[in-house]
Amino acid sequence: MELLRAGWLLPITRPPLRDGRVAVEDGRVVWLGHAGDPGQPHAPLRDLGDGVLLPGLVNAHCHLELSHLAGKLRAASGFVPWVEALVASRGQYTGLEIASAVDGAITALEASGTVALGDVSNTLAHLERLSASSLTAVVFLELLAWDPALAESTLGWGEELLRQRGTALRPGLVLRLAAHAPHSVSPELLRLLAARGGPAAIHLAESPDEAQFRDDGSGAWPAFLASRGLGQVGFTPARQTPVRYADGLGVLHEHLVAAHGVHVDAGDRDRLRKRGVHVVLCPRSNATLGVGRAAVPALEAAGVKLALGSDSLASAPSLDVLDDAILLSEQFPELAPSAILRMATLGGAEALGLSELGAIEPGRRAAFAYAPAEKPPREPEAFLLSGETRLARVAAEGVAVEPR
Repeated sequence: MELLRAGWLLPITRPPLRDGRVAVEDGRVVWLGHAGDPGQPHAPLRDLGDGVLLPGLVNAHCHLELSHLAGKLRAASGFVPWVEALVASRGQYTGLEIASAVDGAITALEASGTVALGDVSNTLAHLERLSASSLTAVVFLELLAWDPALAESTLGWGEELLRQRGTALRPGLVLRLAAHAPHSVSPELLRLLAARGGPAAIHLAESPDEAQFRDDGSGAWPAFLASRGLGQVGFTPARQTPVRYADGLGVLHEHLVAAHGVHVDAGDRDRLRKRGVHVVLCPRSNATLGVGRAAVPALEAAGVKLALGSDSLASAPSLDVLDDAILLSEQFPELAPSAILRMATLGGAEALGLSELGAIEPGRRAAFAYAPAEKPPREPEAFLLSGETRLARVAAEGVAVEPR
């Protein structure tokens, strides 16, 4: 057992503790409080300094397998041009280049105070690299099939791949089936996934192109589908928002991780709350692609469960969700810093079903991050969102955090 002391302890589930201490035994939190508080164990003290100790970050939505595209695709030119550039990039990079970029992204995540992530993959090709890391991860195998005739075969392919790859996973690594988005997956496939209790994740209401396409068939997306030979395949305009459309197919449920949530109205927000959907905000990616800003204060006021994600290095300059938290604070200064930091920690853990992470409290894993400071900041939460500091993982007693 050991005691860790910091200028501030930020448990997330309770107010910050000035000059706080946390006791760790066998990789678990067993006590937290101030020096001399009832129940404080007798154990060696490790003083981290006058900075802020908090739970490790949880990046609830990213795409590790796109890490080789960092800085390679057009930015702020719109969603569909970005997708076109993404598709055009396929086959331009070697397997070694892609694998090396994934390794670099994982190392950067580990160094940034991130302890867990929701990783979206189309192939699971980098599963061994993620397995060799210190990260806890839920990996979503993302299905895409706009042609309704391919719904059953696509689902069968996904289920078989999960069976093959999920037989010898290490603890802390989970595979789940996901759908890409309502504008790229047929209603037949979405219904099949819903009938099996899924999908576990989806991109939802990210761009105006998606909203227009699902409403009346307009926008830039139909031309993209036509360029892929899918312009008239089984499409009937839903005359609905993406959220209402997905709900009508049974896709919205309390375990769903829905990325973006930019183009939603009051009715959508109420629907997301009632269904218990976890909405993962990706403010830097949204800014890069020029798709708009999620109305975060309205989502919060409606009671929607919120988390933070970086999206990929193809649309964000890093996978560090502290940067997304900082941007969110700049975009919406009316949001409480404590609420934003909850999104980056406990909100993400809840979205991914990781009940042992996201907060510092007895029984949870001792998976911490630390922000150094020359002296204890007056407002620790505002300090973390100021851009003046960076986070690093903290090795606690009985916890291995060194990558590979």
